[in-house]
Amino acid sequence: MYRTNTDTQQRTPLHWFILHSTRLIIVLAFALGAVSCTSQHRDIVAPTWQPPEPLDPDFQLVWSDEFDYTGLPDPSKWGYDVGGHGWGNRELQFYTNDNNAWVEDGRLIIEARKESRGGRDYTSARLVTKGKGDWLYGRIEVRARIPAGRGTWPAIWMLPTQNKYGIWPASGEIDIMEHVGYDHGVIHGTVHTERYNHMKGTQLGGTRRVPTATEQFHTYSVDWYPDRIEFFIDGQQYFRFNPSVYRLNPGFQEWPFDQPFHLLLNIAVGGDWGGARGIDDEIWPVRMEVEYVRVYQDVNLKLE
Repeated sequence: MYRTNTDTQQRTPLHWFILHSTRLIIVLAFALGAVSCTSQHRDIVAPTWQPPEPLDPDFQLVWSDEFDYTGLPDPSKWGYDVGGHGWGNRELQFYTNDNNAWVEDGRLIIEARKESRGGRDYTSARLVTKGKGDWLYGRIEVRARIPAGRGTWPAIWMLPTQNKYGIWPASGEIDIMEHVGYDHGVIHGTVHTERYNHMKGTQLGGTRRVPTATEQFHTYSVDWYPDRIEFFIDGQQYFRFNPSVYRLNPGFQEWPFDQPFHLLLNIAVGGDWGGARGIDDEIWPVRMEVEYVRVYQDVNLKLE
């Protein structure tokens, strides 16, 4: 409210003391309230941390596909998830195993289209290495250019091969790269576990804005150690998941990542997240193009 000079001149020293004391009490009350709220969520909010001194593991290439051939993806390395049941996220595509994924000009192409199949209005592909490429720890690295457009939901991610601790999310999920088309250029790297997952709103992850993600190739990777997972884009770390930072003496509920995982590459259409702002039906077909997939492991790491 605007105050006149007359109003100001009428205030005595006692008035000023009462006014400023009241303001101080209000500020302190808000500060204490903020501290109280924060303390209730210490198991999912990380304190400020400094990256450790970089390790120098002897990483060696143990699995790769350079896509230096033409035709369908190498069947010795890739399988398919097939179907159109929504995949737990109310997605709208039918995943095929025939003409939505192929290799040409040194690149893997995954193409999502607006076409009917299996009772769905869109088709796409979801490639998996399960049973053909399963790893415990290491560096998983994928160089890709992702599709643009509202309703697209490309992902580079990992799931457990044996579900040692039970069905999702108990046995974990590692999302190396996710992008939803309505939020152009924002890349997400996330982990899901029994305690930390999006069904509870407690998932843990990081984001980085990459404005050229749909126009240029970028390298998405994780370094996965026995005690932490670090997320990178073009070699720059933007998130690190270390369960001991979030909870004292973590168990499988926080760290199920002590078992082999496999890789998945796909474009979903719509879904709870990808379709949260609708689907642009003028953009199809769209493609995710992959230049290579490489997996390295530390030959000096002794597994129990």
